[in-house]
Amino acid sequence: MKVLFIEDDMIETMKLHRAISNFESKHQIIEAKNGEEALEILNGGDLPDIILLDLNMPRMSGIEFLGILKQDEKLKYLPTIILTTSENRADLLTCFEIGIAGYIIKPLKYEDYEAKIKKVFDYWQVSELIKG
Repeated sequence: MKVLFIEDDMIETMKLHRAISNFESKHQIIEAKNGEEALEILNGGDLPDIILLDLNMPRMSGIEFLGILKQDEKLKYLPTIILTTSENRADLLTCFEIGIAGYIIKPLKYEDYEAKIKKVFDYWQVSELIKG
């Protein structure tokens, strides 16, 4: 599975790579440090199967990115899963109103993080996906 991972924190990026290295299935991770960089990647052509998106980023917040993504006829069907530390109910509601596929709060313990990521990847690996 090809995953676009939009995250500005290098430690979080390393944590994701560490987690997926323990999975049986191998996945391709494409990294973007902010929403602008992610849009450049997406407009480059080869689309990911899913997007993992942090909300708190420089230049363009995750919510701003979602708004642009879901207005684009080619990109709006990409399943976007929020992976964030934000437990703010307003963020949660806004994201679901825009059209996300899931909202995951990053746990503090690494083992819990890996378990959540595995569940997300397992689900989307067997789900039927639509690309533009």
